[in-house]
Amino acid sequence: MIEDNQTKVTEFLLIGIPSMPQVKWLLFLCILLIYMTILMGNFLIIALIFLDYRLHIPMYFFLANFSFMEIMISTVIVPKVLAILVSQDIKISFSGCLTQCYFYFLLGTVELLLLAIMSLDRYVAICNPLRYTTIMRWRTCIYLILTCWTGALLSTSMPATLKFSLPFCGPNRINHFFCDAVPLIKLACTNTKPIELFDFMLFSLVTFSSLIMTLVSYVCIIVTILRIPSVTGRQRTFSTCASHITTVGLGYGATIFIYVTPKQDNSLECNKVVSVLTIFVTPVLVPFIFSIRNEKVKHAFKEIVLGRRNISTIK
Repeated sequence: MIEDNQTKVTEFLLIGIPSMPQVKWLLFLCILLIYMTILMGNFLIIALIFLDYRLHIPMYFFLANFSFMEIMISTVIVPKVLAILVSQDIKISFSGCLTQCYFYFLLGTVELLLLAIMSLDRYVAICNPLRYTTIMRWRTCIYLILTCWTGALLSTSMPATLKFSLPFCGPNRINHFFCDAVPLIKLACTNTKPIELFDFMLFSLVTFSSLIMTLVSYVCIIVTILRIPSVTGRQRTFSTCASHITTVGLGYGATIFIYVTPKQDNSLECNKVVSVLTIFVTPVLVPFIFSIRNEKVKHAFKEIVLGRRNISTIK
């Protein structure tokens, strides 16, 4: 129980951001460059999908939503990091910290569910090609996106409510560069084991259920691809999935390592390193992953951005 003379925390200190003057401006420029690359690369993917009528199919509709999620996740974290590097003010308000934590997990959960939906789309396209247009109608695609958001809201709202209700009376130093749930909960002035266990079980359920759906879809896809008699046909079919498989590996690998694996004494330092992958590296790579190996996206880029041929939007 909290004593009456204990002071309630009104702000937190993000001590995971380097404060050395000799490196702060170099780090600021690097992070700013990365953030601008994330914005331009993912907005370019969204714009190409919107402008080129050949990309107006469910596969690219889900890709546009995924690129949007990459932008949003980075925007929740990166601007605050940049502001701290410029001002050297490592403080973040109590409400701002919990809000950042909530939206990071909400958007991250939507992204995991969206990866599962994208694998389902590839399963239908490859394993049931004759029924693809009747199964993956636009209304169905919109319902699937709404399902991702609904599932994410339901699975993150209760843990967020429990975190908001925790008493924080000091210390207020978070050993991270943003308000991650793991170091934040450890600062509470009460027994947090039940909340940590509930958080772990719920997030594990969402992560592994979506991962199992993804793996099952790709097992069926691989079996179907192996039945294709032509080597060229197998390579062409598999190439449509290669980008998604790479993104699945990056997304689920980092998430399971940080939030699902048992915690060790040095896990917090490892978590900060892996968080850099999810917040800075993966959003930068996504536009390249989905464009370099995708002929339709490359053609759209050449024709729209480089002006080789005017393409009108779908009527």
